[in-house]
Amino acid sequence: MSGATSRQVHHVEGADAEVPVRRQRVAAYVLCRRGDAVLLSRLSPGTPRPGLWSLPGGGLDHGEHPRDGARREAHEETGLDVVVGGVLDVGSTHFTGRAPGGSLEDFHGISVVFAGTCDDERPPRVLDVGGTSDAAAWVPLADVASGVVGVTEVVRLALAAG
Repeated sequence: MSGATSRQVHHVEGADAEVPVRRQRVAAYVLCRRGDAVLLSRLSPGTPRPGLWSLPGGGLDHGEHPRDGARREAHEETGLDVVVGGVLDVGSTHFTGRAPGGSLEDFHGISVVFAGTCDDERPPRVLDVGGTSDAAAWVPLADVASGVVGVTEVVRLALAAG
C-alpha cells in the first residue's frame, strides 16, 4: 500500500503536548467472490492491525485513478489479475493515534470499494514481499461471518454493500 504521508510531529511553543500531524489517505479496494469464498489478503506484522484479513487494495499513488490503484494493489497482494467493476461503497474513518513510525497523527482514511471479478485460476500469493500483506487466500464467507477469520472494517463494509 502506498500514498504520500507526512511523518513530522509539530510541537506547540511553550507546551509539552504533542500536536498530531493531519494526514489523509485515499485507498481503493476490490471485492472478488468465487462461489462461497472471498479473496482476502492478511495484514503483515508491520501494519497497525497485523493478522487481520482485508480486501486486496491500498493507498493510491499521486494521480492514480482509483480503479487502476485497486487493480494494481490486488495484483501486488494476491498475484492474481482482477477486473475492477463499479463502486460498491465509500467508507471513511477518522481517529488520532500513533503511526507505525511513532508519530502522532490525526488520520482520515477514505476507502473506495469496487466490485470485482477474478477468473485467474492460480492460487493467490503475495508478490509484494515485505509489504503490508504477508498472505493471500480465498477465504470461506462462513469463516468471515462466524468470526473464525478476523477481518478489517473494509471487508465488512464491502460484504454488506455487495
